[in-house]
Amino acid sequence: MTIRAVVKGVGHYLPERVVPNSEFEALVETSDEWIRSRSGIERRHFAAEGQTTADLGTRAAEAALADAGLSANDIDAIIVATSTADLTFPSCATMIQDGLGMTRGFAFDVQAVCAGFAFALTNANALIVSGQAQRVLVIGAEIFSRLMDWTDRGTCVLFGDGAGALVLEAQEGTGSKDDRGILSTDLNSDGRFKQILYVDGGTSTGTTGHLRMEGKEVFRHAIEKLAETAHRALDKAGLNAGDVDWIVPHQANIRIIEGTAKKMQVSMDRVVVTVQDHGNTSAASIPLALSVGKARGQLKPGDLIVTEAIGGGLAWGAVVLRW
Repeated sequence: MTIRAVVKGVGHYLPERVVPNSEFEALVETSDEWIRSRSGIERRHFAAEGQTTADLGTRAAEAALADAGLSANDIDAIIVATSTADLTFPSCATMIQDGLGMTRGFAFDVQAVCAGFAFALTNANALIVSGQAQRVLVIGAEIFSRLMDWTDRGTCVLFGDGAGALVLEAQEGTGSKDDRGILSTDLNSDGRFKQILYVDGGTSTGTTGHLRMEGKEVFRHAIEKLAETAHRALDKAGLNAGDVDWIVPHQANIRIIEGTAKKMQVSMDRVVVTVQDHGNTSAASIPLALSVGKARGQLKPGDLIVTEAIGGGLAWGAVVLRW
């Protein structure tokens, strides 16, 4: 008998405020055409004043639980991937646990920036396969709008706020690549590249700080590393790119998404793309895209899905799962 971590439910939440590209024309030297041509982004959502990352994550979690037909106390653990936790401590996950009215189990955060959801899924899979948990709520939630330098046109136009969530449940499988659930994962990091994507705040400065990015360098690393990690994850599962029904990538930039798909030799009609509507929501982007992909009717039971992401650290990784 093989235990698999199977997707039982999925959901997402986006703040009400929609910010079109045109709003940035009053802030920096930019235009709708400039932003679209370089990123594929047309609009994004920004959190309201007083709205927190835990608020967004709780709403997404509620949607995922409803989709799964479960209540909060059916869950054994919550893992939240975020770089924008409301407080230094306690964790965003424990705040969401409280918001859901969950009075059992345990909760913790994972911080791997845009790759965070791949790291969180891998941790959730390990908990389930090892028998530490039967059901894990995995959430990506971010409010990146509060890390922006509104004078930097190279970054402030790229990011948005939102949250997505999955419920993973232990189910018996055959141990074959035809099983439903997470089939393989691949995680990587290389701290030598810290300076190309980071936030210049924290305990070392006593400030929240702003996001800083060397866009050309990030782009150069992204396509190669994303394709490599996806292929390694597929190899671990005994699969190849021809077996993939859908790539659900981190939604950072349409050119990175297209470049990675091309390098993997997967056509764009097999890629779930939401970057035009959400911008880069960091650790929230993959669960957001999974939820939207299901709602669109793209993702169907039995489909083989590859998710891959790269973020500050650098940290990057991929997860292969059967829906």
